[in-house]
Amino acid sequence: MTARHSARCVEEAEEAVKELRAALEKAGITLPTLRIDPASLAREAPCPLVELGRCSVEAAQRLAAVLR
Repeated sequence: MTARHSARCVEEAEEAVKELRAALEKAGITLPTLRIDPASLAREAPCPLVELGRCSVEAAQRLAAVLR
């Protein structure tokens, strides 16, 4: 995996987090710890994961309703 590929993966993950945060916001949902998982960036060739994190019970209920 090249450095360019790794950088592109990180950029894609950052954009995915940004898009997900915006979509959730439109639905009135906030996931306060939504971010790129820092441990997944620690590898020599990062392959980032998106960490959805914790949320309130109300946010979980709203998210479930939106997904139904």
